[in-house]
Amino acid sequence: MQNPTGVLLINLGTPKSPSVKDVRAFLGEFLRDPYVIDASPTFRWLLLNFVILPFRPRIAAAAYQKIWTAQGSPLLFHTRRAAEKLQNHLGADFLVRYALRYGAPSIESTLTAMLNRGFSRLIVIPLYPQYASSTFDSTKVAVLEVIQKMSKDINVIIAEPFYSDLGFIGSFAAQGKKAMPGFSPDHILFSFHGLPESHIRNTELVKNYCLKPDFSCCNKITEVNAKCYRAQCVQTAKYISEQLNISTSDYSVAFQSRLGRTPWIRPYTNEVIPQLASSGKKKLLVFSPSFVADCVETLEEIDIRGRESFLKAGGKSFMLVPSLNAEDHWIEALAQITKKTLEQKPSEKLV
Repeated sequence: MQNPTGVLLINLGTPKSPSVKDVRAFLGEFLRDPYVIDASPTFRWLLLNFVILPFRPRIAAAAYQKIWTAQGSPLLFHTRRAAEKLQNHLGADFLVRYALRYGAPSIESTLTAMLNRGFSRLIVIPLYPQYASSTFDSTKVAVLEVIQKMSKDINVIIAEPFYSDLGFIGSFAAQGKKAMPGFSPDHILFSFHGLPESHIRNTELVKNYCLKPDFSCCNKITEVNAKCYRAQCVQTAKYISEQLNISTSDYSVAFQSRLGRTPWIRPYTNEVIPQLASSGKKKLLVFSPSFVADCVETLEEIDIRGRESFLKAGGKSFMLVPSLNAEDHWIEALAQITKKTLEQKPSEKLV
């Protein structure tokens, strides 16, 4: 019997528990990654140890405590369930596992167990729909470093960001179709995870082109902005809205989860939500299509704090569209992404 093809789903990460200690350990691992904070090692160390880690873990732990469940971290159990269902869907020709870029199960521990099975081909699917160096490149490098360390001669094929994939778009549209009929929103907000503006401008082709306030630089994907995170987010929102027959005047795009005082890509979700209520919008529906699994950013930042700010500013009803989690239509889309990735050329052994 031929050895199965390995499939590794990788999500960003979560602390082991919502305790301050475990959240501090998680944030420390995450923020020490030079792909996340693109500064000199000395400045990054000072920022972490004197500005972020003395204070941020307590705030973040309080947020995690609000969304933690009997099954643990929502991001973790949704990712685990998606891997289990994808395994059942793909069958014995594939060996499907999951890992976290930060936290446990780690990429190294999961890959070590997988590679000991002896297969010669590995498909890696980073579960980040839109390209960003801080997520996609960081994960790619981590995977290839583990394989080099293990001296395994295997073909590694890393799936490209799937921001425009029809299965991904259709899955989010399906989630919206379940929510919208009984809610009838008068505005829809697509809220994506934010990035520092410097991360966008560091991409050579886009640094003198992008971040126009009217989004005119994001209206279509070209050779210039093909790897621009904000442009890919705008396109994701456009494709989902088209499937749901939402007019351009009835939705907007914003960016959440900014950290620190440096400029992040605008507009900011936490400012847009109360502004929508103040402008007369009474029923707000929110998608978060940079997250394929519900997590602290969707469940606490949007569905708790975002809801509170909307109602306080005069809104009447607020609804978060659930993420894709382990819905059957998303598992089918993941299966198709897996099969399409098989047609790509293998990645280099190390970048």
